[in-house]
Amino acid sequence: MAKQNSKTAVAPIRPLKPKIDRKLWRKVWAHRYIYLFLLPVVAYYVIFKYVPMYGIVMAFQNYNVFKGVFDSEFVGFAIFQKVFRSPMLWNSIRNTLVLNTLTLLVNFPLTILLSLMLNEIVSDKFKKLCQSVLYLPHFISWVVVAGIATNMFSQRDGTINFLLHTNIPFLSDKAWWIFTYVVCNVWKEIGWGTIIYFAALTGVDESLYEAAYLDGASKLQRLVYITLPSIKPVIVTMLILQISKMMSIGLDAPLLLQNAKVLDVGEVISTYVYRLGILNAKYSESTAIGLFQSVVNIVILLLANKVAERMGEEGVS
Repeated sequence: MAKQNSKTAVAPIRPLKPKIDRKLWRKVWAHRYIYLFLLPVVAYYVIFKYVPMYGIVMAFQNYNVFKGVFDSEFVGFAIFQKVFRSPMLWNSIRNTLVLNTLTLLVNFPLTILLSLMLNEIVSDKFKKLCQSVLYLPHFISWVVVAGIATNMFSQRDGTINFLLHTNIPFLSDKAWWIFTYVVCNVWKEIGWGTIIYFAALTGVDESLYEAAYLDGASKLQRLVYITLPSIKPVIVTMLILQISKMMSIGLDAPLLLQNAKVLDVGEVISTYVYRLGILNAKYSESTAIGLFQSVVNIVILLLANKVAERMGEEGVS
């Protein structure tokens, strides 16, 4: 029996990892020219995203520009304690959340609505013309946009006040400044935001529309029961990504549009870090704020993704 068992013993299973690796590398080599197009993107992220990450150490140091990162005094979380005691930080966080929330509430539904309207255009030439006109503001520099906004919303000789025969302080009143900021952001980015939704709309099965049309469904019913459910995963994913950036805000728009009269509502995290780090050379404090901002964004992303999964959606994971 012992001899029979030894003859029928199953040979140990060898790991398939080397074969898988060789198969993967064969595919990569077979498509090597296509992968070459990825090199600029990979190089960009390595050089400008991963390599500078060693600078995070400054958030835990009393950084001295003459000693450098490796020789500056390590102080632990003392910089964070100092930063969190500043009322200017919490004011900038509040302003960032307010501006991002209002922009999201206006821009997000309007982007979807605009995509649905573009999808209903029958003429391909007119549709492409509309898309080109809507995409154009995205490529205009914020310096130019701020100049246009100043000419249009100026209280004395602005175009809007001239046409309406009013004297509204769009750029000097706090509430009106927030309104102007949201309008400028929506105008600049709403067309660019339709690209993903419009791509999702082109992927909807046409046979569903044909079947609904034969059953007597109106355009509104087809929109509600076919179009929106078909692009719902894309809508949820885009919403999660937008929510995850609630603590991040660009520097150009608030810096160029704000002035001393609206600094209480216009000072956001990016402008506060700019003044703290660049103008006042407080590199440790600005690095600590940037690290805190990134951690909060990651937490918000994970929470939003978890809520979406609990609601039955796929999320971004």
